[in-house]
Amino acid sequence: MKLKLTWLLTLFMAFVMQFSFAQEKIVTGTVTTAEDGLPLPGASVIVKGTSRGQQTDFDGKFSINAKQGDVLIISYVGMKNTEINVGASNSYNVKLALDNSLEEVVVVGYSSISVATSKASTVRVSAETIENRPNASFVQTLSGQVAGLNITTSNGQPGGNSLVQLRGVSSLNGNTEPLFIIDGAPVDEDNFRSLNPQDIASIDVLKDAGATAIYGNRGANGVIIIKTRQGGFNQALKVNYSGFVSYSNLQDNDWNLMDSQQLLRYERQQGVGVGAGNAGGNNKAFPETGVPYTDAEIAAAPDTDWLNYFFRTAVTQNHNLSFSSGGENSSQFTSLGYQNAEGILTNSSLKRFNLRTNVNGKSSNDKFNYGLNLTMNYSTSDEPNNIGGNGVNRNFVIGALSSLPYNSPSQYTEETINAVVGGPAVIDTPFFLIDLQEQFQLVDEEVKIVGSMNFSYAITDWLTARSVSSFDYQSEFTLRAQFPDAINSRIFGGNNEFQDQDSRRRFTFNQLTSLNASKTYGKHTFDVGLYTEYFKGHLRDFGYFANGLNASTFSPGDGDSFISDTADDDIFVDTVNANILNTGLFSYFGSLDYDYDTKYGFGATVRRDASSRFAGSNRWGTFWSVSGRWNISNEEFMSGSVINNLKIRGSYGTNGNQDIIAQGTFSAPDLTEDFFTTTPGYGNQNSIALSQIGNRGLKWETIAQGNVGIDFGVWQNRLRGSFDVYQRTTTDLYVRTPLSAVTGVTEQLANIGKLQNRGLDFIINYELIQSKSAGGFNLSLGLVGNYNETELQELPSTTGEIIGTGREGGKIGEVFTLQYIGVNPASGNLLYLNAAGEATENPDPDTDRKWLDKNVLPDWNGSFNFNLDYKGFFLTTQWNYAIGIDRFDNDYAGYVDVDDAGQFNLSNDITRQWQQPGDITDIPSPDSSNRNSFGSNRFLYSSDFLRLRFASIGYKFPQEYLDGTGLTNVSVFVNAENALTFTPWRGLDAESRETSRAYPTPRTFSVGVELGF
Repeated sequence: MKLKLTWLLTLFMAFVMQFSFAQEKIVTGTVTTAEDGLPLPGASVIVKGTSRGQQTDFDGKFSINAKQGDVLIISYVGMKNTEINVGASNSYNVKLALDNSLEEVVVVGYSSISVATSKASTVRVSAETIENRPNASFVQTLSGQVAGLNITTSNGQPGGNSLVQLRGVSSLNGNTEPLFIIDGAPVDEDNFRSLNPQDIASIDVLKDAGATAIYGNRGANGVIIIKTRQGGFNQALKVNYSGFVSYSNLQDNDWNLMDSQQLLRYERQQGVGVGAGNAGGNNKAFPETGVPYTDAEIAAAPDTDWLNYFFRTAVTQNHNLSFSSGGENSSQFTSLGYQNAEGILTNSSLKRFNLRTNVNGKSSNDKFNYGLNLTMNYSTSDEPNNIGGNGVNRNFVIGALSSLPYNSPSQYTEETINAVVGGPAVIDTPFFLIDLQEQFQLVDEEVKIVGSMNFSYAITDWLTARSVSSFDYQSEFTLRAQFPDAINSRIFGGNNEFQDQDSRRRFTFNQLTSLNASKTYGKHTFDVGLYTEYFKGHLRDFGYFANGLNASTFSPGDGDSFISDTADDDIFVDTVNANILNTGLFSYFGSLDYDYDTKYGFGATVRRDASSRFAGSNRWGTFWSVSGRWNISNEEFMSGSVINNLKIRGSYGTNGNQDIIAQGTFSAPDLTEDFFTTTPGYGNQNSIALSQIGNRGLKWETIAQGNVGIDFGVWQNRLRGSFDVYQRTTTDLYVRTPLSAVTGVTEQLANIGKLQNRGLDFIINYELIQSKSAGGFNLSLGLVGNYNETELQELPSTTGEIIGTGREGGKIGEVFTLQYIGVNPASGNLLYLNAAGEATENPDPDTDRKWLDKNVLPDWNGSFNFNLDYKGFFLTTQWNYAIGIDRFDNDYAGYVDVDDAGQFNLSNDITRQWQQPGDITDIPSPDSSNRNSFGSNRFLYSSDFLRLRFASIGYKFPQEYLDGTGLTNVSVFVNAENALTFTPWRGLDAESRETSRAYPTPRTFSVGVELGF
């Protein structure tokens, strides 16, 4: 009986279990990020309507009991929640996308704060818009991404410096660029060529006084905070590789340059140059016969495109490998980077090696936290010499733009070299520069190490002590050498063959110590911070310049070829230079933030700074700010509205600018002192003379800024954005003021002057199409813009005007010149307007010049973009625009100057020149009496542009294709930089601020791959 009962119970239990399993099953899956396909450990997986749930493991995997028809809710902080209907399948892979509501936190001042409680005007740029782009400097990738941030790169040298200006220009002679901070370390804003953009996780741009006043005398022009990638706690080892190859070439021009045949016919017509049989110099290919070229000789002449000779298709390769992992109480991120970039201009390149290691840790009770960030970088660059200069034997750009096309590289022979040495002439320009390619070297080597250490300890649950120590070390070695066998050396003798070396070491240290308290009482939250900050900088510089090199023993950088001077002329005596500079800052400051129920907020900061730049009476300055917000969308009357986010915020405060001559951390260390120098006096006797009159009243420029902004998001934040209006007023402007000439010094720099910037920032993003399923079609649109108006308000001039600077009530750098109106059809002379508005051929430069309300600074700038993805395919585009830019095209001015015929290439436009009365044209007669008499706005052109700044198209392989391969992410892409430009500017680079003979930025196309393991 007992055996039967046991058998029956077993059968019953099997039936119950079989029934149960028929209703409930084990559902498994993997949760990854939609952006990069990486697994998400710690994501929450819950059966909807129950308390049953779990978190994903290190590899983003989960396993949960559920039955068919159940709904799984998958969530993660900062990501959009996703719901999965459990069907017949037992396995589901889920991709979580970033939440398009606002970022969880933003960096404001020396701390982070939730977006909802932020009162400041800030913008975050994520790593996705920076990585895998061929720009050697990450700064260039920010162009167009931040409203109010105007970035101009006027040098195509790989890693070349960019000018960064936020919300206009706040100074005439002082620094106008933001403070850059990497992982807590303030760094040199003019040198990022050695740093790896692939290491960056996010960039926060702080714009208004509510965010920047706490930086005191260094935050006047805004603050840009860079955070690098970190490992995660409880994270298995992740290995990522990214690499790309890019091809760069010259952008287009519209100068309408002549070829050989066109130029020779024009020279024959004008009776000058090779076309007329008058080559000039000792050019063996084109001897002076005095007999004009025949049509047959013109047709047979070689035709060289010197642009394509001196510029090239440049190849860049970039490789990056990173490792990240983490345990219960520590994490690490390590990356290795290599880039080898050719410049599009001959003799220019950059090679870079990078190593970064970031370590984070905490105690088991979470009270003690620490972080160590260290990057070590080495770069070496070949750089062309004298770019922008006028030397036909120095500037490769002159050779590319202006060399005569009927000259040929094949003519560069020993015979030609000897002829050039015997009688150099402008016609020989390309041969000078071909020689320079081989017989000149300019190399710059740099070691750059940036590190920071941060520690924090929670004394109580509301009081925390923190310390951040950081440094920026830069060692730079520059070698510039003209070889003894160079044409220049042979023409000008031993005093023109040289070797110039310079070694510079720069070290800055920054220490921040703080005590932060945060306490909540019901709906009231208070945050208080007390800080001290210490900054110290040291610069050591040593170099020499040696004339006279022995060709038989010469090797660049070596001293065996130096020649000792035994004569009395001192030709071969080396010139040495050395410098020691130190600088320092000390500050103490505090901050207060108050929040009520995430509806209303108030903040205040005050900071006292002392700078070594100024005399004791002006050493200390006080800077402050107040800010507030109202989260209207959190009010009860907004419940049920389509408006998800609506916040009004405002701020007002002051900052200082201690870099008053815009030459960096170590500039102007002693302008408060009087200096004397030794000089020959009466009878050539040693005498003492005054060399500098110190100004003990010097102090920092002060910028007061007010900002009112609104943030909004509607329709589940599908449409979101912000608008800000601001006004920035700079007082104690550092400008030159006249002095009595009785001392021999006629001017002195002083804090006299005032200017104002006012404008509008806006960012709008719209998710036009949102797919409801993974892999569906998504399309988003974006618009970024800034309008800025700069006005000079006070100048140290009795007339309120300083030519070259501007006028009171006008723009900085406003053009002041004669107004050109065309060519007189009757005479072929140029016509201008006089002060009475009448046409004249002979204006008076003293009375007829006029302020034209034009300068090189844009009125409007920004970008618009659209991004789409579908089933793993993606397309990203960014179009940059700038409106209101005017600059002189001095290159084109040379192309239509008849005086350059026979020496340089010309534009076909010159063939429109006036020839007889009644001709209507814009090119004057070659015999015009006033052709070179007056400066005017004749060659002042608009440089407005619309540019496809960046485009990327690619494919991300779905996770199901990668299962079992060991890969977690595979994507391939093709990128383009500066692919298209629409502009009235006729030159090679509409975005540059240079007016002639500059190294233009290139057009670049890249092909790359990204792998995750």
